[in-house]
Amino acid sequence: MGNTKSKLESTTDVHFEKDVLKSDLPVLLDFWAPWCGPCVMMGPQLEEVAQTMSGKIKVLKLNVDENPATATTYGIMGIPSLLIFKEGKEVKRLVGLQTAEALAREIEATL
Repeated sequence: MGNTKSKLESTTDVHFEKDVLKSDLPVLLDFWAPWCGPCVMMGPQLEEVAQTMSGKIKVLKLNVDENPATATTYGIMGIPSLLIFKEGKEVKRLVGLQTAEALAREIEATL
C-alpha cells in the first residue's frame, strides 16, 4: 500500500445531487469508510476501473462516517457498497469486496 494517495474523487451529502444524480456519465459510487478493511482493499480495483473505463463511467467515493445522510437515503447497511447510477437512478447494487473484472462486467451490463 505505501503512501500512494488515491486518485479517485469523492463526493459528499452536499454535492451528491450535482456529482451523481445530475452527472452526464453513469456513476459508480463507492460507499466506504477508512476503518473498513475490505473498503480500503477495494481502492486499487476502483482505481483500475476508473482508468480503464474513463469516459464511460465516473467513479466516486462517499465516506459514510462523514456523509451519513446519503448512506441513510440509500439504505446502506454494509460497506463497501457499490451503487451504479444512470440518469440519476440506481441501476445496480453490489455489496462487499469486488474484483476490477467483476466491476467492469457489471458496469458494461448497465451501460
